[in-house]
Amino acid sequence: MSMHELSIMGNILDIVLDHAARAHAKRISRINLEVGELSDLLPDWMQTYFDFVSRDTIADRAELTIAKVPAVLRCRVCRREFTMTRDSWQFFCPDCDSADIEIVTGREFKIISIEVD
Repeated sequence: MSMHELSIMGNILDIVLDHAARAHAKRISRINLEVGELSDLLPDWMQTYFDFVSRDTIADRAELTIAKVPAVLRCRVCRREFTMTRDSWQFFCPDCDSADIEIVTGREFKIISIEVD
């Protein structure tokens, strides 16, 4: 087990348990997340690690729903925005060939909502 992923999923669990307690929820059934394309977290592993850390809590067997956020880059020279996929890993502008780019989206990792009973 990777300590990095385990730690992240442990943090997610702490956050959702806190919110569920404030709402007097008896069970957490689903956690809706946004994960950037540039994240090194894989949905299958996220669920596996979450299942491990949430065992014997009100989030036990909660389903993770993961919406991927595309990687959008912006050239600092010509201001062109373009998308990048894990397959392309293109860190230069397709218009002016500059490598002076910034990441606009794609690094997100957010809890959007939780569904409780």
